[in-house]
Amino acid sequence: MKIVLIGAGNVATHLAQALKSRGEELLQIYSQDLNHAKFLADGIPCEPVNDWKLLKTNADLYIIAVKDDAIESIADQLKTVNGLVVHTSGTTDIQVLSSKVKHPGVLYPLQTFSKSKAISFEDIPLCIEAANEADLSILQSLASKLSQKVYHLGGYQRKVLHLSAVFACNFTNHLYALAHQLLQVNHLDFEIIRPLIKETADKVMMNLPENVQTGPAVRVDETTLNKHLSMLNHMPELQHIYQTLSDSIKLMHK
Repeated sequence: MKIVLIGAGNVATHLAQALKSRGEELLQIYSQDLNHAKFLADGIPCEPVNDWKLLKTNADLYIIAVKDDAIESIADQLKTVNGLVVHTSGTTDIQVLSSKVKHPGVLYPLQTFSKSKAISFEDIPLCIEAANEADLSILQSLASKLSQKVYHLGGYQRKVLHLSAVFACNFTNHLYALAHQLLQVNHLDFEIIRPLIKETADKVMMNLPENVQTGPAVRVDETTLNKHLSMLNHMPELQHIYQTLSDSIKLMHK
């Protein structure tokens, strides 16, 4: 399959490498910043471009892997192409593309990506959507080459999945950052709690999270909860988060 990849960020980088490893033909990498496009394209290799006039129009697939706010304006640039055009967003409706291009679709990888960390696409859930069965079949074939976990999801289901991912990934990581902040202020090393973080993550790989909840809130240990809140008097934002999460845990387990 001949593919043009639009974007050179984290998702685009991992997608490009995965597509190359599966034998797909990347024709071009587009980015507004030619240096970014060139850096990624050199490793494929393929042609880097930063001018829409230079974009090839004979590709089978155009993958838009950019921030959500830019998807619609990029779709405007692809009105004349005949290939399948997909975005990689968890929250953007397929209609944003279908109002612009002939063959719209979605190829959403449910994973957190960093350029510096290698990751196997085989284990990444890929959520696909298309406007018709023929295009869905094309996406199914490609997605199955990349991953063993392919899901056909409608727009609302995909949005719910993305929202749950924000809770499970983004918010959790922020809580790690707050824990680090609390430790740092008190001259303690974050390394001390890494084993705790790993054990918690390992548990939910084998169990439902509500079945392995621990801590003072699930025990309704008001003495400890009040001591913790008192310790956070000088950090009202953390105090508010602590109270809100503790109340939520107690409500779930009452």
